[in-house]
Amino acid sequence: MRTNRQVRNVFTSALVFQVKFAVRTTFAGLLLFTWSDSRAQMPFRPAAGERQLFLDDIGVQKIENLKRTMHRPVKKGAVIRPNWQLGVSSVQVRTAPVWDTEEQIFKFWDCAATPTDLIATGKNYTGYYESSDGLHWSQPELGQVTYERWPRNNYIALMAGEHHVRTDYVIYDPTDPDPSRRYKCALPPIGFAVSPDGRRWKMLPDVPGVPSGDEANFSFDRKAGLLILTVKRNGPNGRSVHLETSRDFKTWTNHGLIFHADDLDQKMGLEKISTRLADDSLQPMMSIEPARYNVDVYNMGVFRYESLYVGMPTMYYSTGPSVDGTNTDGFHLVQLTCSRDLKTWQRLGDRRPFIDSSRPGDGAYDLTGIIGPSNAVLRGDELWFYYTSAKYRTRPPRPDPDACAISLAVLRRDGFVSLDAGEIAGAILTKPFRMRGTKLFLNADAPSGEIWVEVLDGNGSVLTRSRPVMGNVLHEQVHWQQRDIVKFEDQTVQLRFVVRNGRFYSYWTE
Repeated sequence: MRTNRQVRNVFTSALVFQVKFAVRTTFAGLLLFTWSDSRAQMPFRPAAGERQLFLDDIGVQKIENLKRTMHRPVKKGAVIRPNWQLGVSSVQVRTAPVWDTEEQIFKFWDCAATPTDLIATGKNYTGYYESSDGLHWSQPELGQVTYERWPRNNYIALMAGEHHVRTDYVIYDPTDPDPSRRYKCALPPIGFAVSPDGRRWKMLPDVPGVPSGDEANFSFDRKAGLLILTVKRNGPNGRSVHLETSRDFKTWTNHGLIFHADDLDQKMGLEKISTRLADDSLQPMMSIEPARYNVDVYNMGVFRYESLYVGMPTMYYSTGPSVDGTNTDGFHLVQLTCSRDLKTWQRLGDRRPFIDSSRPGDGAYDLTGIIGPSNAVLRGDELWFYYTSAKYRTRPPRPDPDACAISLAVLRRDGFVSLDAGEIAGAILTKPFRMRGTKLFLNADAPSGEIWVEVLDGNGSVLTRSRPVMGNVLHEQVHWQQRDIVKFEDQTVQLRFVVRNGRFYSYWTE
């Protein structure tokens, strides 16, 4: 345990600095920001219980000697595989599992898992799954589709006029006063559907569909009461992301183009394609034609996470034409972005992959195709991401019939980005805010280091100092050397965190 003098020395050595302006951010380099960014002028009003992360600089006034590191989730492999004995080689997902609090199970919906003989007759169905743990998924008999090769199947039958449609984009809205509408499905460009249980669906009459290509993502911001639908439309360099939102599931507001591949993506994409093609340990591309090299945005899952919005754009790297010339061969990588208003997005991790390609030989599916998660599923102290993983974009001469599955990757809760310090301490000072709550909590990893906290008043004077927080902790309450922060509730304060030999993920009050 350090003496009070040593504690003061830690704070002093870490906080003697001048504010730096307009410094660049790197994947694992110094955490830096520009004061000219209009987002830095946004009001900072953290609510009690709402975790403050470090994906952007909202709420940050000063910082020194800390590195911003983006962390990738740990891949756990496939959790739902295609039934290739029925001629199905691909099972994909464009939604996230929903936890049904009444039934105490997860519910999940796939796409692209219909046998080819049904597709040939114009019947394209969604597969429905249930799980108690999110790992082991059953296929309950729904009794909605007659299919003699699999009489007790899990297919959902939904008709829009005379056409069979899939329930690809599903959310659960527990705030809807009508229980029959709590499961909601977007069907762009056709329309929308509702369900009481996620199994039995009906189309909403007189609600026009949202224009889109063949890709979309759907989420629900419960805190704002906002339905968020991102759709694929054209934009610079090809596929791009447009935004539609609604508060009543009837009227939709078109916010236009919000995300697209830019010139830097093209420059970095050429390097990425060249590096991949030179790496014999990765799944080879079947078509290579430099004139067709391009980067665009295949789709982008967007969801509310604590005090901000997280985006996971699936970037598509085209390497050459498809066999029939109507499309392209290539590979996907998932990046990480964040926003405060759903319109202006900040790239994270220097545009490096949040979910990258795996290599053949270890049983992985995501060798070339990765369609990113639509949302994060909170499981205890972890975030679970379910995503489409495919071995091929263009099939090789002797393809594996088991080619595309739904896979899982797991991240520490709040673990997208950390502020890191080594033996020399670093510090972060928040902007002034009104203290809500009487307890302060940290999510940090400092098994051989420590984090200290100071509470400052509006004049920069120290009101109280903490005892050290040590170890790998996900929700550690901060304890104080002098006055407890209960005395400062509803007062305007600043927090100063000093980190030594540790990673700092988030803080919040309760």
